[in-house]
Amino acid sequence: MVMAAAAEEGDAVAERGPGAVYHMFVMMEDLLEKLKLLSYEEESALRSHNMRPPSRHYFALPTNPGEQFYMFCTLAAWLINKAGHPFEQPQEYDDPNATISNILSELRSFGRSVDFPPSKLKAGYGEQACYVLDCLAEEALKHTSYNWKRPIYPTEELEEEAITEDDAELTLNKVEEEIAEEETDNEDNYLDLNVLKAQTYKSDMNESKQEEILESTVDAAEWNLEVERVLPQLKVTIRTDNKDWRIHVDQMHQHTDGIESALKETKGYHDKLHNEISRTLEKVSSREKYINNQLEHLVQEYRSAQALLSEAKEKYQQGSGGVTERTRILSEITEELEKVKQDMEEKGSSMTDGAPLVKIKQALTKLKQETIQMDIRIGVVEHTLLQSKLKEKSNMTRDMHATIIPDSSVVGAY
Repeated sequence: MVMAAAAEEGDAVAERGPGAVYHMFVMMEDLLEKLKLLSYEEESALRSHNMRPPSRHYFALPTNPGEQFYMFCTLAAWLINKAGHPFEQPQEYDDPNATISNILSELRSFGRSVDFPPSKLKAGYGEQACYVLDCLAEEALKHTSYNWKRPIYPTEELEEEAITEDDAELTLNKVEEEIAEEETDNEDNYLDLNVLKAQTYKSDMNESKQEEILESTVDAAEWNLEVERVLPQLKVTIRTDNKDWRIHVDQMHQHTDGIESALKETKGYHDKLHNEISRTLEKVSSREKYINNQLEHLVQEYRSAQALLSEAKEKYQQGSGGVTERTRILSEITEELEKVKQDMEEKGSSMTDGAPLVKIKQALTKLKQETIQMDIRIGVVEHTLLQSKLKEKSNMTRDMHATIIPDSSVVGAY
């Protein structure tokens, strides 16, 4: 959703043109000028909320959305009240949606169009926020009957060149001296054309020196007229240049003199301060020595207490080591005891349990029954065996009698 909104906003800016991105900066500057005309700083529009005046691009760039939104609501409420409509000052913990809807309804009541969603104002910055504040500022200016006047441009006056004889107007002799100095310093400076002509003329006159005295045949009145006519052309105006090294040298000398004078004044204070600090340090060191001497026995006691404490800590560590070992042995013995108790409980439960006894009785009864059956079977087998023996014995006696009878008949025959 955020990507889609950003893409739509980019398409809208592209349709409006490449300069639409910077339109809110211009609108913010106009808004700031209108707020200054309304004297928002003097009337404590933000001072009562402990807020600083906004910068030139405060509502155009994102810095702190929460602070920007609160300042936006505060300025909007102040401008609506300034425009003649009563509006309650919003608080910091009010519902932002309700506050924005109230501001937009007031803006519509002024006849201004709102063709953007209210959620654009939640951030507290952007073109929409600048637009709302700018419209409210215009309505406030209309309500206060502020009239825009035509700008009055200052007339540009030609600067009169104040030429003094000492600084600006130079005679040919001074120009020659400056040129000689510049040649010795190997510097390249620009001179007036008339000065160069005068220099050339002077050099020619020096070459062709005449030994005889020249007598002028020119009338004095004509000479004065010619001097007055040529005098403006002979004036050389030297304008001060901030990049000239002479000005920098003069400034350096001035600063050096100022530093020296200030150093003379401050050196005494610094020396006095140094003496006071040294005396204070001496007092502190002497007091420290005195305190050390007074507290030496306490220090010795403290050291002995520290030694005893270290010994006690060592004993405690040793004892704690033995305690941990004994605790481990105790845990092992406890585990073994638990196992023995569990075994005893199991044996006790098995001893008190009657189920094995019942099983034994049942087994005994079963054994008795099986014994009785075995006895019966043994008796039957013995009886059968006895019958078979008796039958066999009877058969044997019968066979014996059968064999004896023929023998007797034979004997009788003899």
